[in-house]
Amino acid sequence: MQERTQLDQQIQELKDIEQTLGDSVMLVEMAEEEGDEGVLAEAESVLGALKMKTERKQLESLLSGEADDNDAYLQVNAGAGGTEAQDWANMILRMYARWAEQHKYKVSLLEQSNGEEVGIKSATIKVEGHQAYGWLKGENGVHRLVRISPFDSNGKRHTSFASVAISPVIDDTIDIEIEEKDLRIDTYRSSGAGGQHVNTTDSAVRITHVPTGVAAACQAERSQHKNRDQAMGMLKARLYERELQKREKEQAKAHGEKTDIGWGHQIRSYVLHPYQMVKDTRTAVETTNSQGVLDGDLDQFLEAALAHKLNKDSA
Repeated sequence: MQERTQLDQQIQELKDIEQTLGDSVMLVEMAEEEGDEGVLAEAESVLGALKMKTERKQLESLLSGEADDNDAYLQVNAGAGGTEAQDWANMILRMYARWAEQHKYKVSLLEQSNGEEVGIKSATIKVEGHQAYGWLKGENGVHRLVRISPFDSNGKRHTSFASVAISPVIDDTIDIEIEEKDLRIDTYRSSGAGGQHVNTTDSAVRITHVPTGVAAACQAERSQHKNRDQAMGMLKARLYERELQKREKEQAKAHGEKTDIGWGHQIRSYVLHPYQMVKDTRTAVETTNSQGVLDGDLDQFLEAALAHKLNKDSA
């Protein structure tokens, strides 16, 4: 039923595009005949917006990967650099949360390790919505920030790094087999703001897949059992994403290419000083509206990354 609803919605959107196109073309013809510049300008504006919408729908139609329709787990980790990096990691987390909210996706915090002073050492959120993983999967990698540090009394410029890892939420159509003997399960006390809301039991759970070293943790629930189920789902998702990356690396190797995938690969730079610039190193897409990007305006980068990957695959 969910798939049928999504297909019905997509068909209706295409019908709407077709209807708007026909109406606008007719309006342009009438305006030209009558010499009405105001109506002509209005019709051309509608056609311009329709062109942008059509291009986005074209990209969406190409989100046909195994898990592109699925929800996504998004994990942010601060790089080396203490307070600076931890503040940057928190800014990155906020940026993606804002983007998700702008697209009517549901965002839930599953795990967070706070920094010593400000920011976060790491955090994981779940982004729920149609094709959330498909849009976000290209964000795997290292994000670099250059700015005047608000924590440096000398006003010096600092460079900070944070890594982002995206994995699809696994549904019943994807079978991931994990043997119990390969797991190490640790429990610990959830971190919180303290006071009456502090968790006094070891309900947080971290599960490590020993053969690969891949781990997942959850502290969102008060129930250890629920946290374990959630952490297990995240672990399966990360192992699945690991397999997808392995396949892509092998495919790139077969074509004599260097893969873009990896924690050490810097995918985007955010410069706040001495000038304003956000630039994607893979697609060369850039904008001077740094604050807008940090407030969640990521579509131009996500669309370009998807188009870049599709062009590379078809080459």
